[in-house]
Amino acid sequence: MANQDSDFHAGHRERLRQKFLDDKLSDAEKLELMLGYIIPRRDVRVLSHQLISEFGNLSGVLTAQFDKLVAFKGMGRNSAIFIKLINQLMLDGYKFQMKQQPFFHNPDVLYNYCLNLFAGKTVEEFHVLFLDGDSRLLEDWTHTCGTVNTSEVYPREIVQRAMALNSRRLVLLHNHPSAQAVFSQDDAITTQRLANLLHAIGIELFDHLLIAGGIVNSAKSAHIFNTPHN
Repeated sequence: MANQDSDFHAGHRERLRQKFLDDKLSDAEKLELMLGYIIPRRDVRVLSHQLISEFGNLSGVLTAQFDKLVAFKGMGRNSAIFIKLINQLMLDGYKFQMKQQPFFHNPDVLYNYCLNLFAGKTVEEFHVLFLDGDSRLLEDWTHTCGTVNTSEVYPREIVQRAMALNSRRLVLLHNHPSAQAVFSQDDAITTQRLANLLHAIGIELFDHLLIAGGIVNSAKSAHIFNTPHN
């Protein structure tokens, strides 16, 4: 009986691998195939469906908080590390693309990076993307980590960092864990202040992106701030 089970699992996973090569896997099957490499001696079909149900979809599983993955029945530390490693590799891939070409050549790369970066975060974070003269990424700097509804912004530190990197253009990023995808009045004031300070030293604030509830909202498109003119 044990040999029959083993043969079934081996055959089932081989069928999953072939479906992957044929681009025919569902999200649950993709997760099952992934977990099969870290939990090779156990049927993980049920676990895969339970994880999808708990976190909403495959993206929700990959971006879930590490502690929540570890605590999920049937997972454990090694499996959680494996999933978070996959997510980190995705982020690294987006960053690599933004470093190789001007980020606006493929805006989806930036937006996908933002959604994956902030997914599952329970406190506000404020990031700064420093770009060179060709609008390629120099650095993603985590400026501050705050509380569930606020994060501090220190314009002088941002200006100093931009000058140290010889950055010519900036994109600001922050999230709202509450899923409220609307810029606050404080957001607007801070954005305009930074735009003015940066302009004074020849650096452009290209945009400020707010990530909330699976949405990326652009301050530039919403006319939250004005670009200073000479």
